[in-house]
Amino acid sequence: MNKSIIIFLTASAMTATIAGVTSCASGSYTSAGGEVTGVGGTSWTEPTPYGMVLVGRGSMEMGPQKADSAWNLAANARGRSVDAFWMDETEITNSKYKQFVFWVRDSIIRERLADPAYGGNEDFKIEEDKDGNPITPHLNWNKAIPWRNPNEDEQRAIESVYRTNPITGVRELDATQLNYRYETYNHTEAARRRNRLDPRRREYNTDRPVPTDVPLISKDTAYINDDGEIVRQTISRGLTGDYDFVNTYIVNVYPDTTAWINDFDNAYNEPYVRMYFAHGGYNDYPVVGVSWEQANAFANWRTDFLRRSLGKEGVYIEPYRLPTEAEWEYAARAGVNENMYPWEGELPLSEDKGCFYANFKPAEGNYMRDGQLITSRVGTYAPNDFGLYDMAGNVSEWTSTAYSESIDRMTSDLNPEYRYDAAQEDPYRMKRKIVRGGSWKDVAHNIRSDIRMWEYQNEQRSYIGFRCVRTQIGFAKGNKQENGRSR
Repeated sequence: MNKSIIIFLTASAMTATIAGVTSCASGSYTSAGGEVTGVGGTSWTEPTPYGMVLVGRGSMEMGPQKADSAWNLAANARGRSVDAFWMDETEITNSKYKQFVFWVRDSIIRERLADPAYGGNEDFKIEEDKDGNPITPHLNWNKAIPWRNPNEDEQRAIESVYRTNPITGVRELDATQLNYRYETYNHTEAARRRNRLDPRRREYNTDRPVPTDVPLISKDTAYINDDGEIVRQTISRGLTGDYDFVNTYIVNVYPDTTAWINDFDNAYNEPYVRMYFAHGGYNDYPVVGVSWEQANAFANWRTDFLRRSLGKEGVYIEPYRLPTEAEWEYAARAGVNENMYPWEGELPLSEDKGCFYANFKPAEGNYMRDGQLITSRVGTYAPNDFGLYDMAGNVSEWTSTAYSESIDRMTSDLNPEYRYDAAQEDPYRMKRKIVRGGSWKDVAHNIRSDIRMWEYQNEQRSYIGFRCVRTQIGFAKGNKQENGRSR
């Protein structure tokens, strides 16, 4: 009796599923039966992302091919394969990062314009649909901020995100207020068998008993306390549902412009503090003073910003993110095992001509030998065979990969990635993330594409920036650079 009911319900569910799919199906068949021909359908082709190139799937021997006793570097090449992805052709510039900063500023102003304490203009926040039904409140970005001729309340809302510098008297953004809140779903942890709510689906080995314990999960959360401080917490508790894998972050997005002073003792770098991020002349230079946490926040905002413009189709877009270490190295070396640098062969960078391939420090104290003193405009030097600029030098770049001395033994050879979301109370050494590519202040060895370095995830340096990647959807054609290993 019970068995027949189960079979009937299952068949009904399958019929309903097939009915939903047949609208996209090709071929001729009915539920009455016939040959199995497969289910066809249409596939959504993503447009080429702005400013990105397509890096085709491929494999290579990653890591140093040869030992270098002078640098205590062991030969540690290992075969790795990565799937296709889009990658920013240049590092993220000050101009692009400013767009993020200004979006956060404008979102705060819109929130305050809708706040009764600042006049309560309901046009700046949407709380009902067109039929008058309540919906999740969200900002109305179609309503322009009254920058010109605001009334008294509007002026107070706008001015509330600015401050007057007590020393110079200059009106400037109050960087302490520029906080971005976002949520991410940890799909990897949610998909693990050990984290399934149904204990019968956690253990498939019928020789073992069905688990009775409740899986223990850890999730990150954040809030702003009464003093305006960001409080981060990692909560550990028994699994209750899918929302246990949603992590909440609040990140102050303004770059640390003082990195130019703190990175160099006894140096006069004050002009860079004042001008590098603020002056329009540096717009096309790579953003620096941005932590790993801020880079991740930018990637999340960039994803959300694009999806808003695509409407319902935005759900199909893969998120922007930091590249994994394997993706970064494969892209930098253009998939060629013999490339120590983004260019072909082992260029003698100690010679003058080598300086024209990247922005780095060719000799002790001689930053100008390559024509650049600090960072250079992105794209100043020729791209590699994949069409990517500045994969060596200019600024080191954050990857998504956590650093561990034993990482090579821990990661898969297929799309390798080591992820560790450090809790607030974890030892500081567990908060290291891998950076790649070397920078304008590094010697030739340190801008090699086959070696890794690391930095703490909350550090902000004058020589570290980033670029984003996005996994390719399907097999759409793009601005792809071919080589013997990509396809």
